[in-house]
Amino acid sequence: MPGKQELPSTLERSSAKAQRTWIKAHDAAVEEYGEGERAHRTAFSALKHSFEKVGDHWEAKDEKGPSDAQSAKTGKAARQGGETAEGVDANASKAHLMDLAKRLDVTGRSRMTKAELVDAIKKANRRETRKSRG
Repeated sequence: MPGKQELPSTLERSSAKAQRTWIKAHDAAVEEYGEGERAHRTAFSALKHSFEKVGDHWEAKDEKGPSDAQSAKTGKAARQGGETAEGVDANASKAHLMDLAKRLDVTGRSRMTKAELVDAIKKANRRETRKSRG
């Protein structure tokens, strides 16, 4: 199974369901588009509808759906790319984002706007992933 062999490290530290979601989407995308970046982007897009990145792994979201404006796009607009929230559920409530920021020990979170929380969580996620890899 090609997807299982290409599983990103953040998914190796995630639940079996998150892994299955990514692998299934990746393998279907490889059949449709061939191996490469597009298959990976497709797999992550599918993953982000049900999971969000928390630190160095992925956790199930309370509600399924697009995690940010980019993942809500379809067709040509989606293929043109754009900035993503890197797995952070930017569509979640501010209270949920505050809880994640607290779990990730983000300082100054009580004074942040929702957009600032998303950016701070993205940075914290990158930091945790780097620590886990090295």
